Amino acid sequence: MCYNISVNIFTVKYKREHATIIYIFVAFFIFTSISQEDIMRDIILGEFFGTMLLILLGDGVVANVLLNKSGQKGAGPVQITFAWGLAVMIPACIFGALTGAHFNPALSIALAFNGGIEWNTVPSYIIGQMLGAFVGAILVYILFKDHYDATSDDPITVRATFCTAPTIPNTFRNLLSEIIGTFVLVFAILGFGNVAGAGMGGVDKLYVFGLIVSIGMSLGGLTGYAINPARDLGPRIAYAILPFKNKVDPNWGYSWIPVVGPIIGGIIAVLVYNFIF
Repeated sequence: MCYNISVNIFTVKYKREHATIIYIFVAFFIFTSISQEDIMRDIILGEFFGTMLLILLGDGVVANVLLNKSGQKGAGPVQITFAWGLAVMIPACIFGALTGAHFNPALSIALAFNGGIEWNTVPSYIIGQMLGAFVGAILVYILFKDHYDATSDDPITVRATFCTAPTIPNTFRNLLSEIIGTFVLVFAILGFGNVAGAGMGGVDKLYVFGLIVSIGMSLGGLTGYAINPARDLGPRIAYAILPFKNKVDPNWGYSWIPVVGPIIGGIIAVLVYNFIF
């Protein structure tokens, strides 16, 4: 009797804390099966792994700095900002030649609006980006599970390692911050690359690093500078389904801002760039 009870308890704990790995395999099956066309499959694969790496490194540094008992707890916003620059630059170096290294639905939509990529490829970009962001966040959870448990008395900090939130809630200014931040991102990428559909793959990667760091240092304190719908929404969904202790609401009421704001900002950047050049 005692043996059976202990086994059942272990099984329940295993299912609650580690069954999220299943989502990784489900996502992998979906993106590898969704298209038989080589170009579409390359886009989904490249954007999936690139965005997954971006979130693993980006959300990973936030977890490293904010969670209790981490060896780098309290390192501060400068480390976070520089690490996010590297988190974008590294996968851009790896996957730039394959997909253009968008890793961002707002950038993909902007480049399609600019005529740089075909509109029929945009769904493949976004599928890869969203799945990659989701799985990247799951990996951060798995790696930092013990530290999340050690920080369970501060659920707002736990949520902050996954998704963005404004320091002062103000719908208009929060939305404007995401619009302007993404405007700078897309406008600079268009200028750096000087190729309609280049994405970050057509840009010197040190420029990419400097661009992300600059946006973060200048505008990051307002909303956490999502400037990327996948970067915020994918991890936010992951947070919503993961079994955290003392979990708070994923803040769905705010979640539309880091989705809509970047898309608007990217389109405005294309319009202004084409007006000037």
